[in-house]
Amino acid sequence: MPIVAQSTETTDWVSRFADEVIEESERRAPGKPVVVASGLSPSGPIHLGNLREVMTPHLVADEVRRRGHRVRHLISWDDYDRYRKVPAGVAGVDETWAEHIGKPLTSVPAPEGSPHPNWAEHFKAAMTASLAELGVEFDGISQTEQYTSGVYREQILHAMKHRRDIDAILDQYRTKKAPAKKPQKSQKPVDEAELEAAEGSGAAAEDDGSSGTAGYFPYKPYCGNCEKDLTTVTAYDDDSTELTYACTACGFSETVRLSEFNRGKLVWKVDWPMRWAYEGVVFEPSGVDHSSPGSSFQVGGQIVGIFGGKQPIGPMYAFVGISGMAKMSSSKGGVPTPADALQIMEPQLLRWLYARRRPNQSFKIAFDQEIQRLYDEWDRLDAKVADGSALPADAAAHSRAVRTAAGELPRTPRPLPYRTLASVADITAGHEDQALRILGELDPANPIAALDEARPRYDKAEAWINTHVPADQRTIVRREPDAELLKSLDEPSRQSLRLLLDGLADHWSLDGLTHHVYGVPKVQAGFPADATPKELPPEIKTAQRTFFALLYHLLVGRDTGPRLPTLLLAVGQDRVRTLLGE
Repeated sequence: MPIVAQSTETTDWVSRFADEVIEESERRAPGKPVVVASGLSPSGPIHLGNLREVMTPHLVADEVRRRGHRVRHLISWDDYDRYRKVPAGVAGVDETWAEHIGKPLTSVPAPEGSPHPNWAEHFKAAMTASLAELGVEFDGISQTEQYTSGVYREQILHAMKHRRDIDAILDQYRTKKAPAKKPQKSQKPVDEAELEAAEGSGAAAEDDGSSGTAGYFPYKPYCGNCEKDLTTVTAYDDDSTELTYACTACGFSETVRLSEFNRGKLVWKVDWPMRWAYEGVVFEPSGVDHSSPGSSFQVGGQIVGIFGGKQPIGPMYAFVGISGMAKMSSSKGGVPTPADALQIMEPQLLRWLYARRRPNQSFKIAFDQEIQRLYDEWDRLDAKVADGSALPADAAAHSRAVRTAAGELPRTPRPLPYRTLASVADITAGHEDQALRILGELDPANPIAALDEARPRYDKAEAWINTHVPADQRTIVRREPDAELLKSLDEPSRQSLRLLLDGLADHWSLDGLTHHVYGVPKVQAGFPADATPKELPPEIKTAQRTFFALLYHLLVGRDTGPRLPTLLLAVGQDRVRTLLGE
């Protein structure tokens, strides 16, 4: 297929990788679909760090599609991996799940109350739903299905036949590698398979396969009795493919014909390059943990040749951090998932966070107050794109956030400021009629007629307020005036309240109240209400802070709160006048 002329979005990292991927795919498999890949282990909640494993090839694949090429984005579900440990904090799971350690993830029961048939399907389902919301198109491949149906039989027999060649490659790293160290925080997210390889697996003498008196074997059976992988291959005959193994967990042993046997898998450092060759993968990113000397990606680059394939091109991706973890109520004892993020932010914002940073750049996803600043930044970019003033790289990241090659993602019809929506949701505490009243008064010239116009952004902001803002920071409007405070006010304070109340009706909109509230201390000091900061002495800022603190105390009993114009609209004119002592 001829290369279609590139889009004008050539200054961002996605376009640069797309150039390389198209060129490499034409060289390796001319005329065939471009194949990019991701791998995910459903061993527990699949977190936002793992999402980079998907978003990086997704964004590249989508750019390739935009240029008119056929693309397959494979997500390989590593659901035939062993169950390593009982993850902390997963609802419906207790210490009894430890009895399943060593079994395939698809042979472990799902958490109690789950509608899914097994552990792997439970966690795959949550991720699949999030990817659908994010507009990620992919072909899912269950490694359980691949192995148990015999799809990889030829590859397994080939690996066993060439086990000495594989062993020789691995031996280079066994003799040279430094003592194992725990992954540093900067090296996250750590891949489950790589972590398993680093720690070893059951009775295996090496993390890269069985190596005992019978020699090295890159294949590990699951026990026919207890289903666990705590097995050691004790004999293998290349001609008959007869394989004998023993289980150290239950003592069971048997001899099988590997040419007919489908209850086992290649060890990780052989399995991954085998798949590259089998699927013809051209592009696949890898985490920092895969890129150190002797790691799976580096070793796989040599082993893949045994299967007649080539190592994919692809970047190393960096750590995805989280701000606001301490306040999270849905962290499940670990790193938050894409579903957690999508509960409080629109898909476009989450896509943008992954699109605007190169894969080797770390970034944070906000679950605290920082989310309001991120949304402000996003809305400013949205406005710049609309008026044509955005820089090319920023416009490219925006385009990748709001649409895919298949079309635009659903968006909020009236994307009001997130911080305003959060304040309204906070103050109204679930009363939709009150929320609609306030939102309808934000812009009297173009009032919002139904709450659905502000959805789903309003729902995301409400979810953030309800799940990530501590109870002691929620806004509760006074029921009665603070008579004692009102009585103690000096004359300048009383005058400031009169100035505010006198102009309240004439300024009853978000913009009007913003101008009015900031203008009261200026007028009180003898300056015009629209005087700019350059025209005012420094004392005016101090007077404004004092005035704002007084209003917060009289309205909500605290020094601070939501933005005052939003708060005033929420409280309503009549109640404001009552609470301010009119």
